Amino acid sequence: MLVVGCFLCLFTSALLSPAHAAENHPALTAWLNAQTNLQTWSADVTQTRTLKTLTQPLTNTGHIWFAAPNRFRWEIGHPAQTIAVRQADQLLLVYPRLKRAERYPLTAQAGQWKDMLALMDAGFPRDQSDLEGRFNILSLTGTNEIHHVALQPKSAVARRMMPLITISFSTNDFSLRATELQFTDGSTMRNEFSNAAVNPKIDAATFAPVLDADYKIVEPLKK
Repeated sequence: MLVVGCFLCLFTSALLSPAHAAENHPALTAWLNAQTNLQTWSADVTQTRTLKTLTQPLTNTGHIWFAAPNRFRWEIGHPAQTIAVRQADQLLLVYPRLKRAERYPLTAQAGQWKDMLALMDAGFPRDQSDLEGRFNILSLTGTNEIHHVALQPKSAVARRMMPLITISFSTNDFSLRATELQFTDGSTMRNEFSNAAVNPKIDAATFAPVLDADYKIVEPLKK
């Protein structure tokens, strides 16, 4: 989920070793502790893609819903152009305009795919062990109002596609403000969150989209 304001005073930064980042910085520890109370979350999102082949970034808006431990729904566009839904046993990518959906099963055989999927909910670690189990904490920088945590995926498969993820959170209420994904081709995807609601009631149907009979459903990973 990331807006970086222009803070001209009381600016501080700290570069931390991966092995002791959480232990050595109380703000990061407090943010991780706050995640244990997070059961559901929703927010508006502004997504910005920066590509080397384009002179101007691509910006779109949408909404995200999250339910612990790992269910989420992203909708980008108004009306939605792309919908990504994480369920217990699969990920669905739905393209309403094209009447097309892609299904990615999350079975035991999909180990590499599951490593990649873990990057999509990097902003919602359950606790410190969850975060450090999946990522190397490279650095923590920030101001008195917002902090940015730079993470490197521990999975070699995931790292080959996305070597760096930055999470930004507020220091006053430890709310998620932004996520930024850096890809190996030099492109980035930045998600800035606003109007967030903590622990709202979310209808279970949110994570179970009904696809009409005219949808074409494919499984790209199926051989």
